[in-house]
Amino acid sequence: MLNTFPPSVRATNLLIALGCCTAMLVAVLYFQKTLELEPCPLCISQRIFVIAIAVVAFVAFLHNPGRKGQVIYGSSGLLAALIGAGIAARHTWLQSLPEELVPACGPGLSYMFDALPLFDALRLLFQGDGNCADVQWSLLGLSIPGWTLVAFIGFAAMNVYQIFRGHTR
Repeated sequence: MLNTFPPSVRATNLLIALGCCTAMLVAVLYFQKTLELEPCPLCISQRIFVIAIAVVAFVAFLHNPGRKGQVIYGSSGLLAALIGAGIAARHTWLQSLPEELVPACGPGLSYMFDALPLFDALRLLFQGDGNCADVQWSLLGLSIPGWTLVAFIGFAAMNVYQIFRGHTR
C-alpha cells in the first residue's frame, strides 16, 4: 500500500506552489476582475511575495533537491513568507486605525516609478498610504490583508516544516 502521509518534500513543494497560485487566482480573477477592486500599493507588495514563494517552491519541486537544497529552498520560501506577512500585518494595522490617524493618500504607482528613484519608489510601495486603509471586503471579520496574513503564516509554517523535516524524496 502506498504511504501518502506525510507528503514527500517534492509533493509539499508542489502544494506550496499550488496554494500560492490559488491565492493569486483569487486575487486577480475574483477580487480584481469580478469585484473590480483595484489593488493598493501594499496589495501589490503582498502579491510580489506570494509569487516569490510560488517560484521558490516550484523550482524546488522541479529540482527535487537533497537535504542541503531542501534547507536552502525552505529558508528562501520562509524568508519571502515572513516579509509578506510583515507587509500584510502592516496593511491590517493601517486598516485598524481611526480615520484621523490614517496617513494621507500617496501618488499612483506609475507616477512613483516614473518620477522617483527606484529605492524611494519601493520604500513608498512597501510603506502604504491612505488608499491601503480602506476595507473593501471582509469575511468572518478579516479583510483581504487579514486573510493574506493567514496565508503567509501557512506558507511560513510549511517552509519551516520543509527545513526541519527528515529528508524524503
